[in-house]
Amino acid sequence: MNKLLNKSMKAFVLYAGVVLACSIPAYYAIIDFIWKHELKEHNRIVSATTRQNLQALSLSDKELTESVALWNKLHPETQLQPVAALRPDSTYNIYRKNKYIPAKGWDRFQGLITYFTINGKVLRLTQETNIEESYETIIAIGGITFIFFLILLGGFIFINRRISKKLWLPFYNTLQEISSFDLHKQHAIRFKDSGTEEFDTLHRYLEKLIAGNIAAYKQQKEFTHNASHELQTPLSIVKFKLDLLHQSKPITDEQSGLINEAHQSLSKVTRINKNLLLLAKIENSQFSVKETINLSVILESQLTLLEDFLEDKQLEVLKRIAPGTILPGNKVLAEVMLINLIMNAVRHSHQKDVMMITLQERLLEISNTGAGPLEEETLFRRFGASSPNTTGTGLGLAIVGQICRLHGWQESYRFENGFHVFTVAWS
Repeated sequence: MNKLLNKSMKAFVLYAGVVLACSIPAYYAIIDFIWKHELKEHNRIVSATTRQNLQALSLSDKELTESVALWNKLHPETQLQPVAALRPDSTYNIYRKNKYIPAKGWDRFQGLITYFTINGKVLRLTQETNIEESYETIIAIGGITFIFFLILLGGFIFINRRISKKLWLPFYNTLQEISSFDLHKQHAIRFKDSGTEEFDTLHRYLEKLIAGNIAAYKQQKEFTHNASHELQTPLSIVKFKLDLLHQSKPITDEQSGLINEAHQSLSKVTRINKNLLLLAKIENSQFSVKETINLSVILESQLTLLEDFLEDKQLEVLKRIAPGTILPGNKVLAEVMLINLIMNAVRHSHQKDVMMITLQERLLEISNTGAGPLEEETLFRRFGASSPNTTGTGLGLAIVGQICRLHGWQESYRFENGFHVFTVAWS
C-alpha cells in the first residue's frame, strides 16, 4: 500500500519526465535553427569580404586567374569559378564524406552560392561550412536533459521529504494518538495545537466524536451494571417462589414440567445476569492484573473440576500442557477464561467427539470437532454466538475477549482440519 505523499510524488515525477522528454526535440529544433541561421550569416559575411577584397586589389586578367587558382588551393571549403552570367544567390545543405578524415564518416555542410563581377568577368563563389551532425546534437541535448532530470528528481524527493516531514507531522501525531486510544479505558484525547487550520479543525471534530463515544459507552456500561444488579433480587425471589411452588402439594405432572421449564429458563437468565455483571466489572477495570499466575497449574485444576462433566459426554481429551507456564495476570479472570473456553468446546461437541488442549510457553489452544467454520467477526461479541438450541448464554466468548484485552493478550479463532480452534496468545 502506497503512502499519500508517494502517490503525489509519482505524479510529479511522471509530469516532469514527460515535459523533459518533450523538451528534447524542441531544444534540437531551436538550436538547429539558430545554428543554420548563424552559419548562413557567416557564409554571407565571408562571401562579401572575399568579393570586396578581390575587387579592391585591381588585378589584371592574368593576375586574377592566378589568384583564383591560388585561392581554390588554399581554401578547399570554398570555390571560385568563372561563369557565363550572373544569377541570384542561393543556399543548400549537403552530406559529404570527409575526404581528409575518412574515419569521421559523413559530414553535413551548409553552402552559399553568390555571384559577382571583376574586370567584367562573372565569378561564382561557393562557400561551405560544416554543421554539427543531427544525431550528435540530439545525443548531447538528450544527455544534458537526462542529467538535469536526475538533478530535478533528486531535488523533488529531497524537498518533498523535508517539507512533508514538517507539514504532515501533526497528521502522524494524530494517527498515533488515535491508534493508542482505548474506549474501555475511557480516557479522552486532547490533541496538540498544530498551527494549521485544517489539522486543528480535524482535531476539534475528533475530540467531539471521541467524547460522544465515551459518554455513550459510559451510559451503556452503567445501564448494564445497574440493570444486572437490580435484577439479582427479583430473580432470586422468582427462583425461590418456583421452588416453593414445586414443593407444594398436590401438583400434576404437567404442572411439574412447566415449573421445570420455567426454572431452566430462569437459571439461564440468572447466568446471563451474572455474566453481564462480570463484564461490567472487567470493563470498569475492577480486577488487578499485576500478580503472577501459573497457567499450567490453573488449567490442570480446572480440568480436574470439570472431569465428571467431560466423562458424562464421553469426550476424548488430548492434552499437551507445558509445565511452569508463568505470566502476569489475574488468577480469578484466568480461571473464568479457561472455564468458558473449555465449556464452549464441550457444549458444542457431540458424544464421543475429540477435544484437544494445548498449552505452550506463549500460546493456549483449545480445539473441538466441528462440521464447518463459524462467523469469526461475531464470535467474541456479546450474544454473537448465542443460540436458542443450547444452554449457553452467548456471553462466554465475549467475556474471554474482554479478559484478553484487559491482559493485553490476543484471542483468535480458525477452522482447521475439521476442528474449531480457539487460541489465546501472549508475548
